[in-house]
Amino acid sequence: MLNFIGLGLYDEKDISVKGLETIKNADKVYLEFYTSHLFGTDIKKMEQFYGKKIHVLKREDVEQHPDWIDEAKEKNIVFLTGGDSMVATTHVDLRIRAIDKGIWTSVIHGASIASAVCGLTGLQNYRFSKSTTIPFPYTTGRGKTIVSEVPYDTIKSNFEQGLHTLVYLDIDMDKGYMSINKGLEILQGIDKKRRKNFINDKIAVGVARAGSDNPVIKADYISSLIDFEFGSPLHILAIPGPLHFIEAEALVKLADGPEQILD
Repeated sequence: MLNFIGLGLYDEKDISVKGLETIKNADKVYLEFYTSHLFGTDIKKMEQFYGKKIHVLKREDVEQHPDWIDEAKEKNIVFLTGGDSMVATTHVDLRIRAIDKGIWTSVIHGASIASAVCGLTGLQNYRFSKSTTIPFPYTTGRGKTIVSEVPYDTIKSNFEQGLHTLVYLDIDMDKGYMSINKGLEILQGIDKKRRKNFINDKIAVGVARAGSDNPVIKADYISSLIDFEFGSPLHILAIPGPLHFIEAEALVKLADGPEQILD
């Protein structure tokens, strides 16, 4: 059997009791930390808490050559991921591959940043529309810098429909973990290029280290939020559409937002 287990948001203790019991009964445990990462722990602490050796997979082991799946034909295999294991499309693909090979699968869910943002900020879950990811700009072989404008278009479209946008920030093996500040800088650059003046006067909410004992949650106009110090990763960004009055009050009281949004 192949068991997909979400580890939650921050450290080794975020796992569910069901997930922990499944790990303890597994023949072999695999982990990938490239789609997300638990910054409140490390492999050694996880192995001590779970009581199992953890085999860390590289990106190519998951997306290109997931030959380890075949072990689940004869053994009880666990695959660990940060957050909820089925939020990433890559993991859905793995499950489909396993089923095609005749392997039984199970999913044990973990806390997801998608729902945690709502709980930490007070933004209402049902008012979020399509999410997006801001990738790091990259330079082509000819020296041209490419900046994806898809996130900007998604945010603008959602806002015009009166809806919120959850904005994931890129994780890159070479460039590291994108900060909220860098994400906002990229959006400002696109706005300036298009001469739209859409971004700066909008409210945004940054969340850093969700799931820790001291997460940072800060709401402000983007022109000011871009200079706020959020500290170490992981970061995520939410850009609300027009606010319900309860959401506005929540952002002021939970995220130290500007009181002008109450008007």
